[in-house]
Amino acid sequence: MQRAQLVRAEALDPDNASILVAGGGGVALSVTRRLKDMGSWVWMLQRSDSRRQEIEKMMAIVVRGDALSTEDVKKAFDQIEEVDAVISTLGGTPGDPTADSQGNINLIEAALAKGVKKFVLVTSIGTGDSKDAPPSQVYDVLKPVLLEKEKAEERLKSTGGKLEWTIIRPGGLKNDPPTGSGVLTQDKSICGAINREDVADLVVKALFSDNANGKVLSAVDKNQLFGEPKFQVFNL
Repeated sequence: MQRAQLVRAEALDPDNASILVAGGGGVALSVTRRLKDMGSWVWMLQRSDSRRQEIEKMMAIVVRGDALSTEDVKKAFDQIEEVDAVISTLGGTPGDPTADSQGNINLIEAALAKGVKKFVLVTSIGTGDSKDAPPSQVYDVLKPVLLEKEKAEERLKSTGGKLEWTIIRPGGLKNDPPTGSGVLTQDKSICGAINREDVADLVVKALFSDNANGKVLSAVDKNQLFGEPKFQVFNL
């Protein structure tokens, strides 16, 4: 039996799990810190060595490579004997949003080839069908990025039963300390802000929750919502 079939027969356990985290600072670093505290083996895909010291202090492993290079991504996966899960927080800019689509798609394809059990993709509120996004000047500015993120989301959804997945769409990101008030919801019209540390906490919880498999979830701070929307919290 292939490893891809074996891993799906067992629940993902944070202790000694092998996890590849792709992304720069912010949420990716916070995710790595939490995973290490839980006993996981963590590799971080990085385009440069600028964060190497910080990452290695957490006892995580830096893998140099650009997600936009299929060769770099393959080499990154080849360096790890077994990869149980991938978490990607990759993102570009309105000027160059390629990483949001092709960078993430390269990771998804490599994860499929490696027999990875689960992939958690972090995108953004507003990704997906534009009719679900609240009309705003901010959405108009971010539209080029959101359209690229949507391509990655659609590729992940199309993997079917070959790969468990969860998509998390955070609201406006802040660098403040964690509040503990971050929540997930399947409500596509929700809009608000959330601190990066709280996003990281939700991402890690979703990774180890079978209930989150196959779900597209928005992440917001229940005390930092725009307006007073009524919505149902998704319980992991």
